[in-house]
Amino acid sequence: MRLLIITQKVDRNDPVLGFFHRWIEEFAKQFEFVTVICLEMEEYHLPANTKVLSLGKERKHSNIRYIVHFYKYIWQERENYDSVFVHMNQEYVLLGGLLWKLLHKKVSMWRNHAKGGLWTCLAVLLSDKVFCTSPHSFTARFKKTVIMPVGIDTDFFKPDASVSRIPNSVLFLGRIAPVKKVLEFVEWFNTLNIKFRATIAGMALAKDKKYEELVRRKASDRIKFIGPVNQEEALKLYQTYEIYANFTPAGSMDKTIIEAAACGAKLEVRNPDLKSFRAEDHSLKLLMEKLFEEMK
Repeated sequence: MRLLIITQKVDRNDPVLGFFHRWIEEFAKQFEFVTVICLEMEEYHLPANTKVLSLGKERKHSNIRYIVHFYKYIWQERENYDSVFVHMNQEYVLLGGLLWKLLHKKVSMWRNHAKGGLWTCLAVLLSDKVFCTSPHSFTARFKKTVIMPVGIDTDFFKPDASVSRIPNSVLFLGRIAPVKKVLEFVEWFNTLNIKFRATIAGMALAKDKKYEELVRRKASDRIKFIGPVNQEEALKLYQTYEIYANFTPAGSMDKTIIEAAACGAKLEVRNPDLKSFRAEDHSLKLLMEKLFEEMK
């Protein structure tokens, strides 16, 4: 079987989407050939049976050129894939769904957001299978949806016995955005005993700069901001900090919680779906086995 993947970015060093580089590596083990179309492409090192095509965001192309390149690639590569996996962005299903139906390509969509609407429903209609990790995801309500493991590389994210944890340390890792409830975390942390220290690792998008300013104003001098981190840097933080905090509500199974737990950190979470779980049940290996089975 040959697979076409549509995703936002291929960059092994990206602080938010770098994890997907590992997903592509694992897809390449399961499928005969993997073609990846991404909006933006930076550094990657992938197996020989993969091909990466960029829509051109790194070259600052216009939205019209993105769409033109998208249709060019899905038509140009039509003999090189049997099935399509759209990761996170329903827009690509809306753009390519009808053509893929005419080409008899099976379409699977990964969408795990709590919110959705008419366009999401249409994207689900154009998909053969839909995947999400949370029973509170908007797409969880559809009969064609399959609940999946989060897909954490537990061979990478694991404790290190040689590393000592910092006493009374709290880590918050993620984008500085209202959806991540960073302000709520800051307000909670400010009430803790003065012996506690915290680090916030993450950045804000341009649209959330005012929110970031508010978070920084509210943060006590016991909270340090270190900006975005890549996968290797995140691993060291998970292994070093005593407590990992995440205030994301139900509706999204934030993978950082599973990563931190896999590294042995204590959890302070607000998502009821993640109050109790086993990290091995959300391993990347298990996810790939299930995805391959569902996409046959």
